[in-house]
Amino acid sequence: MGQLTNKIDFTVVFSVRNANPNGDPLNGNRPRQDFEGYGEISDVCIKRKLRNRLQDMGEKIFVQSNERVDDGYKSLRDRADGIEDLAKILKDKAKDADKYAQVACENWIDTRSFGQVFAFKGSDLSVGVRGPVSIQTAVSVVPIDITTMQITKSVNSVTGDKKGSDTMGTKHFVDFGVYVFNGSINVQLAEKTGFTEDDALKIKEALRTLFENDASSARPDGSMEVLKVFWWKHPSKLGKYSSAKVHKTVEVEAKTDRPRSVADFNITVTPLEGIELEEIDGQ
Repeated sequence: MGQLTNKIDFTVVFSVRNANPNGDPLNGNRPRQDFEGYGEISDVCIKRKLRNRLQDMGEKIFVQSNERVDDGYKSLRDRADGIEDLAKILKDKAKDADKYAQVACENWIDTRSFGQVFAFKGSDLSVGVRGPVSIQTAVSVVPIDITTMQITKSVNSVTGDKKGSDTMGTKHFVDFGVYVFNGSINVQLAEKTGFTEDDALKIKEALRTLFENDASSARPDGSMEVLKVFWWKHPSKLGKYSSAKVHKTVEVEAKTDRPRSVADFNITVTPLEGIELEEIDGQ
């Protein structure tokens, strides 16, 4: 498939049960909340999951997690310098920043999707790439309840540790919540990074399977589930409607004051004239 020619908007609805979807390191790693008690998951966290899914799908990723490194490089600089064409640009007196950005986008799908800043200590070249795929913070539909569980260690960490094996700790998780986040794909920026129609389809599939292969002690398998992906394709580059208007057509409402399951929510979407909508069930 060729260059992206139509603006795209999307909305993702997902559920969380007995899991910590995104701990706040400044608040004892409790699940993130705003001042009104609504749960939050940062856009950075969502992009990390998207990168992981794209990597699972066989795509080359620049910003890899340390535990997921698949090319042997131990830092972003090593990974960038490992591309021969990028290394040549750094050695060239002209140091063409546009060419550097082009080669980087050609090599890594996350760079041409989300953008990237290439600015390393000791380097004379600083390159910024603006990506066409933007992601908003996920917010729960209603305020969330957080449970804190006391946990103990069954063994000392090191021999001779003065603390007993019953040292107390805590674990936090969301009892149940339904979250929503929105995003868009900008055609003008896609043209600059070389983001294609095929890349857009890969992003859509990554959204549909967002929590696959994402299990941890904080997020056991099955504790987070994509319910719906709404994918709008505009008839033009600039779009027929603003992204805000498109995203507002999706309404997720709780049917009770204390929803405890997906069945306690209504998910509806109002069609907009002249724009193609694809409604996708999660995996």
